Amino acid sequence: MSLRTKIICSDSFDPTYNLALEEYLTHNAVEGEITLYLWQNERTVVIGKNQNYWAEVNAPVAEADGVTVVRRLSGGGAVFHDLGNMNFTFIVRKEDYDVDRQLSVIVEALAEIGIKAEKTGRNDITAEGRKFSGNAFYKSDSGWYHHGTLMVDVDKEKLGAYLNVSQSKLQSKGVKSVKSRVINLKELREDLTLEMLKDALFDAFARIYGSEATRIDESEIDWAEVKKLRERYNSWEWTKGRKLPFTVEHERRFDWGNIDLQLEVEGGIIKDAVCYSDAMNENIGEGLAAALVGREYVEGEAFWTEISKMVTEYDI
Repeated sequence: MSLRTKIICSDSFDPTYNLALEEYLTHNAVEGEITLYLWQNERTVVIGKNQNYWAEVNAPVAEADGVTVVRRLSGGGAVFHDLGNMNFTFIVRKEDYDVDRQLSVIVEALAEIGIKAEKTGRNDITAEGRKFSGNAFYKSDSGWYHHGTLMVDVDKEKLGAYLNVSQSKLQSKGVKSVKSRVINLKELREDLTLEMLKDALFDAFARIYGSEATRIDESEIDWAEVKKLRERYNSWEWTKGRKLPFTVEHERRFDWGNIDLQLEVEGGIIKDAVCYSDAMNENIGEGLAAALVGREYVEGEAFWTEISKMVTEYDI
């Protein structure tokens, strides 16, 4: 099926601006149209919607180095961006959302420049068995997006310095460190530039969707609304979130992601809950926390059996 294709490239390296523009474009997705949005961030750690800032980020090192930390709308895990990385976002209405088709733009663009890539696991794109792109997803009533990283020449030493990646996650992937499981595309083609990659992405995008892409005119964007959205991404409350004075904490890794639950239990009843997770479902944090409040607290494997059941029953 042919869709009208639009492209837009951010000229800012500020993550709060780029995330606000991404959200604005998603909330204003047009029927029968798909947008490819390309953007870059100066040294930034981006955490998933449901993640625990205090656990995921090596805050003292990040702050000392002037690294910005932001929280996005999508689920999934934390990533490090610098100007050696390019981010892409596909923005479309629900009825035209097709992750496989969207991913094929990335895979075909890389094939065009001589790099063989493939989708692996729940949200990665790899080359020669190593990850260069992590993907995440967000759904709203007005538009859905699928975004991800493209590591061209990222400083991998810094990547390892700013992220506190759980050992359970690394062990589940059979590797020893963050650096060991990622690869820069320049390691596969030394002369690769960001401009070459952009051109290949635009060509593949137009080819796969069957129409020549046109650029979004900046006059079409309500910049006052973008500015308003940006305020949240700049706020302490959104980025670092509330930290519950908990009486019980449980953590476990499932096939679909990691869960860290902080519970306030009184008289055997869960009175309050906070759920942190790198699961791809962006609603799991709020959904699971709300479903737990008011329930009787149980210990051991019975607790995790109940959690698995709730995730299935509530589709969270």
